[in-house]
Amino acid sequence: MTPASETLTPQTLVPRELDVRPILRSGGEPFRAIMEAVNGLKPGQAFRLFAPFRPQPLFKVMEGRGFAHEAQEIEGGDWEVLFTPRQTGAPVEASADADDLSVWSDPVEHLDLTELDPPEPMVRILAAAERLRPGDVLFALLSREPIFLFPELAKRGHQWAGNFDETRTTFRMFVRVGTPKA
Repeated sequence: MTPASETLTPQTLVPRELDVRPILRSGGEPFRAIMEAVNGLKPGQAFRLFAPFRPQPLFKVMEGRGFAHEAQEIEGGDWEVLFTPRQTGAPVEASADADDLSVWSDPVEHLDLTELDPPEPMVRILAAAERLRPGDVLFALLSREPIFLFPELAKRGHQWAGNFDETRTTFRMFVRVGTPKA
């Protein structure tokens, strides 16, 4: 059985923003914060970075993750860079009842389940959803499309969105916790 889905375009998602200038001013290293922000992006979502210099080394890293970039100098010699996902990946699919993804909150839990065999990824995602509050979002990486998970999420009143990465080896999935259906 194929789940009901819809194709979403990147234009429906507001870019996630991160300003690393305060981190750098305090002597910190922003790379980890940048990668956490990138890992929390919804499929098709862009990423806007503010930095006190042109972050040239980051361009190659983000290119390897499937992002193009547009950099422009802004006031005071600072830089704004917009990283946009290339459209080579699979279209984003979402449950039929999924609200506009741009209004979903950032994930409160991240699960890397790529090394687990079925049904363990489904068990862990359902258990995590039980721990979270309605409206919370979790993000999971899986080694295959979880076709048996989709109806289980629907039965429990949860919404989902996801797609395969560009290599088609990892399924990226967001689950928005709902209220149980009566």
